[in-house]
Amino acid sequence: EENGHQNKRLKRDEDEEGVEDQNKKLPKRKIVLLMAYSGKGYHGMQRNVGSSQFKTIEDDLVSALVQSGCIPENHGEDMKKMSFQRCARTDKGVSAAGQIVSLKVRLIDDILEKINNHLPSHIRILGLKRVTGGFNSKNKCDARTYSYMLPTFAFAHKDHDVQEEVYRLDKETLEKVNQLLACYKGTHNFHNFTSQKGPRDPSAKRYIMEMFCGEPFVRENVEFAVIKVKGQSFMMHQIRKMIGLVIAIVKGYAAESILERSWGEEKVDVPKAPGLGLVLERVHFEKYNRRFGNDGLHEPLEWTEEEEKIAVFKEQYIYPTIINTEREEKSMANWLNTLSIHDFNSSAVEMQANKNSK
Repeated sequence: EENGHQNKRLKRDEDEEGVEDQNKKLPKRKIVLLMAYSGKGYHGMQRNVGSSQFKTIEDDLVSALVQSGCIPENHGEDMKKMSFQRCARTDKGVSAAGQIVSLKVRLIDDILEKINNHLPSHIRILGLKRVTGGFNSKNKCDARTYSYMLPTFAFAHKDHDVQEEVYRLDKETLEKVNQLLACYKGTHNFHNFTSQKGPRDPSAKRYIMEMFCGEPFVRENVEFAVIKVKGQSFMMHQIRKMIGLVIAIVKGYAAESILERSWGEEKVDVPKAPGLGLVLERVHFEKYNRRFGNDGLHEPLEWTEEEEKIAVFKEQYIYPTIINTEREEKSMANWLNTLSIHDFNSSAVEMQANKNSK
């Protein structure tokens, strides 16, 4: 009996080695993966090789790629070897419904199923497409769409005593929010909406194609709304600060004129909304699709067939995480209490002078 067990085990080991050898013979191909993930508990998307204390989405992804046999182990340690490139670096706690990564893999059978088997359920690969050899998901991406889900009591005026579960956004306030969000459209100097960039840094100029807040809806007795923003590219914390400043204006902490001022050269105190509600919705490859999408060899990078899977993932993992975390940790409610500390009227120079004189 013992011999029988041993023979079975040896056969299994041989089978696994056979599969591994077969994988090694497969040619490597450049592909893109469509990813969705809930970012809670992660320090963003991008892997910090050599730093194991901060877990990132890419740590889990690379481990699944190695375990499924798509990439050799040494490629996991040095991601340049597989020409790995993410389309967007999402910050700590931020989720994605349509993140894209490009990389070279061995095209094994049932590849998506095998990768997903080695991933936690809150990270899914929803689609895969072959791309040109020189494709780089970051450089070839010509726009990104993000959404930001927030409880609507964030827009209640500061002088009104608001009960969070009872508050409902009225039509006039929603119109006001949309009028302010529309001001961001076009090209502006967003140096005040990120850190480490001066007013004369050309890379602080960014182009926003659209920004609006949709109709509110109720979940778990609390009313929420979703802000959508599409832009060429965004800097660290930019979207959260754009939304933070609009909330400060609608609540009556800051004058509307602060928007124009923030694009000027002076340093303006811009508050940063919590990261919790931010989701990378989709990335756009319009130029690439025009050039290669119908060349007979490559598919356009559009994900119409995956739309349903994306919607199901959001309903199952992203929205419940945002709603439950908001209810338990009150990240928006706590952040709103900090708005009164900001000085929206004076520039940084005046603020410093006041501190010195005190």
